[in-house]
Amino acid sequence: MAKNLVIVESPAKAKTIKKFLGNNYEVIASNGHVRDLPKSSMGIDVDNNFEPKYITIRGKGDLLATLRKAVKKADKVYLATDPDREGEAISWHLSIALKLEDKKFKRITFNEITKNAVKGSLKEARDIDLNLVDAQQARRALDRLVGYQISPVLWAKVKRGLSAGRVQSVALRLICDREEEINNFIPEEYWTLEAAVKAGDAKKPFMARLQKTPSGKAEIRSEEEMKAILKELKGETLTVGDIKTTTRTKKSPLPFTTSTLQQEAAKKLNFATGKTMRIAQQLYEGVDIKGYGSIGLISYLRTDSVRISDEAKASAAEYIEKQFGKNYVSSAAKNANTGKKIQDAHEAIRPTDVTLTPVKVKDQLSRDQFRLYQLVYNRFLASQMEAAQYESNTIKLSAKGYDFVATSTKLLFEGFMAVYAVEDENDDMRNLFSNIDESTKIVVQEFIDKQHFTQPPAHYTEGSLVKKLEDLGIGRPSTYAPTISTILARRYVVKENRNLYVTEIGEAVNQIMMKGFPVIVDTEFTANIEMLLDNIEEGTVNWKTVISNFYPDLQEAVSAANEELERVKIEDEVTEEVCDECGRNLVVKYGPHGKFLACPGFPECRFTKPHYEKIGVSCPHCGKDVVLKKTKKGRKYFGCIDNPECDFMTWQKPSSTKCEKCGTIMLEKGNKLVCNNDKCGFVCSKPKNS
Repeated sequence: MAKNLVIVESPAKAKTIKKFLGNNYEVIASNGHVRDLPKSSMGIDVDNNFEPKYITIRGKGDLLATLRKAVKKADKVYLATDPDREGEAISWHLSIALKLEDKKFKRITFNEITKNAVKGSLKEARDIDLNLVDAQQARRALDRLVGYQISPVLWAKVKRGLSAGRVQSVALRLICDREEEINNFIPEEYWTLEAAVKAGDAKKPFMARLQKTPSGKAEIRSEEEMKAILKELKGETLTVGDIKTTTRTKKSPLPFTTSTLQQEAAKKLNFATGKTMRIAQQLYEGVDIKGYGSIGLISYLRTDSVRISDEAKASAAEYIEKQFGKNYVSSAAKNANTGKKIQDAHEAIRPTDVTLTPVKVKDQLSRDQFRLYQLVYNRFLASQMEAAQYESNTIKLSAKGYDFVATSTKLLFEGFMAVYAVEDENDDMRNLFSNIDESTKIVVQEFIDKQHFTQPPAHYTEGSLVKKLEDLGIGRPSTYAPTISTILARRYVVKENRNLYVTEIGEAVNQIMMKGFPVIVDTEFTANIEMLLDNIEEGTVNWKTVISNFYPDLQEAVSAANEELERVKIEDEVTEEVCDECGRNLVVKYGPHGKFLACPGFPECRFTKPHYEKIGVSCPHCGKDVVLKKTKKGRKYFGCIDNPECDFMTWQKPSSTKCEKCGTIMLEKGNKLVCNNDKCGFVCSKPKNS
């Protein structure tokens, strides 16, 4: 009979660990949390020093009974939940639910699920870290207070079923702010000029870009300016000026943190943040590998740290030297000092065994598991390799005070790029430059002028939103994926072609939050809360002090919002359109996906149809009404009411004002009107009465 009981979160983790520990250990999974705050109420007793009211999670009764029986039979209990705040809290809840105060029990943690790591953790067993537990309790209490106090305001002012959150509301605000920035963006015209030139007897031309004009930096803002420059340069010969050859290095990338893994997986694999974390969890907990059995392939996946253990560094150095050569092994440590809190001093995300190459385990992994493991493996290996080295060649060509510059690069030493590809520079012009000196005759084949318009900032993707949240110090590795999943599930935001777009409901919720709870959606305030949670973890601040300082201001804001904020929900508006079934005038209703037309005779008559809001502008293609529409996912756009017969559409609101230069329809961008013709670029102020 096993004398030692080890409790972990998941069955997959239990299976892997059992293999390492042998018959003297029984390993059972708790399937995550066993106690939590109730769903039916806030669960925080504000009149009793904010004491949480924990209950057994519904459906966990039988599991707890099984665990209690196992505890009675065991001489010693080890709580082996994940090595972070939440894992510490799960262990603490287990110790209370299983009444372990009368038993010999210890907490063990390991950053990777390998034989050495698991067995080593038993030698370093410790007591539960109550500072970590308190930091997690504070986070849960803060999130409960915000969610359960503000959500009813949203129900009253917008519609039932909505929710607010301490981090999700800030994420929504960032997306709304970016959307407004894009909508208000005014494109500016600019031109570029390149010369296609030949050097001496060379057969192949190369391109040189205008960098400087006689008046200074090359900033060409109109076609007239470009024509004047081309007129001056007509028939001129370019002469060779400065020739520079420099060597530069491209540093190897740092190993993955949770945030950078989510960003890179989104960019290279098109994985949503939730999918990345789900697959990484599988790789961490254990996969059956031929010849090895069940083994964790990567280290713990929730981390802010880029630290690598000395053992892992030595193993990587040995492997790199054997596979690529000694000169490929990094000579410098790749630890980054960001000045930020490193959660639990974890390592970066890395393979647990560098000899288990992606090719070696490919047949035992699903396609997505393989792709993510390959990404983690190659990034880690690259982080332990030398920098890539380039030779850069720059030539200046001049005529009448106009300077053109041509640049090429040549890869001298690939270094880390042998395993981790990055966007490479163009090195196919290197040989064209090799025989050029100041006496070389330069023949201009043609000047190529191009018109451009400045582009608005890009819509957030899941990856870029994670990066922004991390840069602002909002949330922690474990919160990024669930935060994004929540705002997508609530339909505050929709995802189209990787981009995140705010919906009508999302805009309404954000407006309520900005007006009624500006502190909650303030990025600096939210980042400061994260710092306070770190202080609780370090034992320098009492967690209930943080809650008691926060709550009065929240309560005051909720009271003011209930009294002062206007209801966003629109009352039924009677339209001139009649019901196809009973002849009544249809009314405007507001559903989960926005407005629609419905018969006021419901439930006797259930007729509905889409609602198209006319904006008072005629379609430039067919002359019929332009109306406000939505994509299937809820993103707003403007299109012809006669679609699909007429295909006119635009994301910005059209104006009844026509362009003074070309007569095309104008689009509203903030307080400006911009011509819809990309080649025109006319901009004017929006009429005050529009």
